[in-house]
Amino acid sequence: MKLLPNITSIRFFLAFLVMIFHIPQFFGNRGLATFNDLPIFNKGSEAVYMFFSLSGFLIIRQLFEEKTISGRIDLKNFYIRRMLRIFPLYYLVAIIGMLYYHVILPKMGFDFQSNYNLLEGIILLFTFFPNVFAVARPGGILEMLWSIGVEEQFYLLVAPLILLVPQKYIKAFLFIFSFLFIGLYFTPALSFLSKYQMMFFYFSFTGWCSLLRIKDSKYNSFICVVSSILLLIYFTTDIFVNNMSDLQYHIFGMVLFGVFLIFFTHKPIRFFENKSLIHLGKISYGIYMYHAIVMQPVGFILLKAVSKYKLSDPVIIISSFLLVILITILISHLSYQYFEKRFLVLKNKYRTASR
Repeated sequence: MKLLPNITSIRFFLAFLVMIFHIPQFFGNRGLATFNDLPIFNKGSEAVYMFFSLSGFLIIRQLFEEKTISGRIDLKNFYIRRMLRIFPLYYLVAIIGMLYYHVILPKMGFDFQSNYNLLEGIILLFTFFPNVFAVARPGGILEMLWSIGVEEQFYLLVAPLILLVPQKYIKAFLFIFSFLFIGLYFTPALSFLSKYQMMFFYFSFTGWCSLLRIKDSKYNSFICVVSSILLLIYFTTDIFVNNMSDLQYHIFGMVLFGVFLIFFTHKPIRFFENKSLIHLGKISYGIYMYHAIVMQPVGFILLKAVSKYKLSDPVIIISSFLLVILITILISHLSYQYFEKRFLVLKNKYRTASR
C-alpha cells in the first residue's frame, strides 16, 4: 500500500486515545483520583471506529489489487495472513484474561462475579465472537477484544464477496454496502447489529475510498488540511456528537475518515515518517491489547501506595497515566520483537506473487 508509514504512524495516536480513555475509567472505578474532564479523554470509541476505517482502507485495497493483477483472490492465503497477524496476540490476551478473572483474582481473595456460563464464554472467545461475549461484561481485559472480533467477522463476510463480485462492480458494491449496512445497523428489527457493535460500514466505506483514483491537484492539499482540522475537532471536542443523532454521527465519522485517508496518504508527510513514530505504530496492536492488563497491577500498586503514603490527587493522576502508558509501550515493544514477529515473518509465505 502506497505511503504505508503515514497510516502506520497514525495507529499509535489512535491506540493512545484508547489508553487515555480507559485509564480514568479503571482508576476512577477503584476510588482513586483521576482526570477525564477534557473531551479528548472520552474518544476511545471514536478511535476504534477509525481503527476500523484504517483496516478497511488498507486491506480492501490489497484485495482489490490482488484481484486486478491475478484475476482472483486467494482466500486461504488471505485468511492465513490475518490469522498470523491477529491470532497469536488475541489468544494470548484471551487466555491471560480468563486466568486472571477465574483463577488469579479468586486466589488473591477477590470475588469476581461473572454473569455468564464459563464454557459459553470460552466458546465465544475462541470462535472469534468476543463482541457477543462483551455484552456479559466479563472484565476489562476480555471486553477489549470486542473490536478484534468485529474486524475478523467483517473480513469473513466481505473477502468472499469481493472475490465473487465482478471487478468492474466492486467499487459500486462497497459504496452501496456501506450505506445499506449503516441503515440496517440502526433498524430496530436488526438490533443485534448495534448490540454487538457490528460496524462493518466503517471498513467498507474507507475500502471504497481507497479504490478512488486521486489526481494531483492544487486542491488536494486544501482538502487534506480541511479534513485534518475536522478530524482534530472530532477528537478534541464534543461539537459533532452533541449536535447530531447517532446515525448522523456515524455517517459523518465514516465519511470524514474516508476523505481524510484519501488525501492523507496521497503525498508523504515528513512528521509521520519519523522512525520512532513508525515503530510506535507497528506496536499499536500490542498497545491496544496490553494496556487493560497493565492497568491491573498498576491499580493494586497505587491503592497500596495511597493507603501507606497518603499520595495527593495530582500525584495519583500523573502516576496512573505515566505508569500505564510507559509500561504498556515497553511490553508492546518486547511482544512485537520477541513474540509477534515470529508469526509476522511467516506471512510472506502466503503472499501472492503480485503482492
